[in-house]
Amino acid sequence: MTDLEESPAVRRLDDWNLPRLESLAEEYDTPLYVIDLDRVKANYTRFAAAFPDAEVMYAAKAHTGKAVLEAVLEAGGEIECAAWGELQRSIDAGADPNELQYTAVNPPDHDLDYAVDLADEAPGLTITIGATDTLDRLAERGYDGRIAIRINPGIGTGHHEKVATGADAKFGIPYEQVPEVADRVREEFDLVGLHAHAGSGVLTDGLEEHCRAIERVGEMARRVGDADLEFVDVGGGYGVPYREDEAPLDLEKTSEMVREAVGDLEATLKLEPGRYVVADAGLILTEVNTIKEAPDATVVGVDASLATLIRPAMFGSYHPMLNVTAPDRESIEATVGGPVCTSADVFAHDRPLARPERCDIVAIGNAGSYGYELASQFHSQPRPAEVALEDGEDRVVRRRETLEDVTRVEQ
Repeated sequence: MTDLEESPAVRRLDDWNLPRLESLAEEYDTPLYVIDLDRVKANYTRFAAAFPDAEVMYAAKAHTGKAVLEAVLEAGGEIECAAWGELQRSIDAGADPNELQYTAVNPPDHDLDYAVDLADEAPGLTITIGATDTLDRLAERGYDGRIAIRINPGIGTGHHEKVATGADAKFGIPYEQVPEVADRVREEFDLVGLHAHAGSGVLTDGLEEHCRAIERVGEMARRVGDADLEFVDVGGGYGVPYREDEAPLDLEKTSEMVREAVGDLEATLKLEPGRYVVADAGLILTEVNTIKEAPDATVVGVDASLATLIRPAMFGSYHPMLNVTAPDRESIEATVGGPVCTSADVFAHDRPLARPERCDIVAIGNAGSYGYELASQFHSQPRPAEVALEDGEDRVVRRRETLEDVTRVEQ
């Protein structure tokens, strides 16, 4: 595992071995996802070390690749899942199902069937509910096991309104209804914890608002009796700096503020970092295929698209970019986009970039989180390969799809 003293709090694109990245693009073709498993383990270990008396679970939805889940488990982590497929993939990666936590959000029948069947074999599985309707559906299935209640704290935080879950009625039991729901759960199930998640992508300057939500969770825990709970889970949402001039999350300050906000608890504190663990451990390599001088922009066409990385189109997200082939060329203002027929298929507008030429390799950074997870086959584009780096070696952990893979389910 990477020595934390040699592992910076954030990994910028300049910190990657650029000749090696270029050789990976040549060997495995582009577009190509690259995930550094040593960095995954270092990030998890650094976060866990900041909360030594807490239980730190990795939020699998950020990157559910088997190699990543295995790396988290190797680092001593447990896993929080948001769907039945994540539960199964965690088990396939070696997780003990008795240590998994399933956060059910409007769960389809198949998800609940799977979770209840799994709990029959692994009674340590925890199901987190965000609606009393879910309790009814679990009871109908004969489930009377471990339940955590997801609270809606009424405060949302994060990098975009679409991820500010703490203020979204879709997520969690309304705050003032929690005591009544807790009484019901104690009668019919095994109430083991409370849970909340305020939002995603929180950096140091957003901690105050984030901790206001956590403070409400701690207050509710004491109100319903934290001495009778195993844990109070304040979720994840801890961010990484996507922009080059943003500072990394101050983990020491984060730990102090979270602990102060949640207050004195007899229950164990839980946290669920996802993005923090994997975002800067991954990037995309893409090849330049077109240079076009337009009246208002220099357009740089690449073979990656919104089907490869949808975050810029979905959230307006900024991802750092670097000309791997020639980082020292003079810089130009470039508009970088892919081959999909929509104006949304643009990674950057007027971005300073070392002047690209056809066949150059460009890296798109911070793609380890919600990158491959949201990749699609739009325009009948097979999804890219993913290569993992670990202990100085590289290996394919997801092969490049073919058109046969795209059409396989057609009848």
